[in-house]
Amino acid sequence: MESEARNSTEAALLHYKEGLGSFTEKMPALAEHYNAFTQECFKEGSLSKREKQLIALGISLYSQDEYCIIYHTKGCLDQGCSEEEILESIGVSAAFGGGASMSQAVTLVQESMEELRQLKQ
Repeated sequence: MESEARNSTEAALLHYKEGLGSFTEKMPALAEHYNAFTQECFKEGSLSKREKQLIALGISLYSQDEYCIIYHTKGCLDQGCSEEEILESIGVSAAFGGGASMSQAVTLVQESMEELRQLKQ
């Protein structure tokens, strides 16, 4: 690892970045196309970037993808989403994903929001 992680959220983000870097070295064309596709999906359009991050967080919770939960929690905060907006998005996800979505939300999302706030200080 290039740098020392200051908390578990930063460690997960660094681990994902390292894995993506390794994959990109081995499969550059595929990674380039995937990155272009996701950049296109998340650019400003009829839906704002912040709305897209809230949607992505909800889907991440529903699919139980811990790396994406952390990544899109950060994306929500980076796009200026309030804690209330994030928690409301969690509620919608829990309406579909039940206890599994809610358990990730009340643990991982809340922990990530707190740790990301600490990193900004």
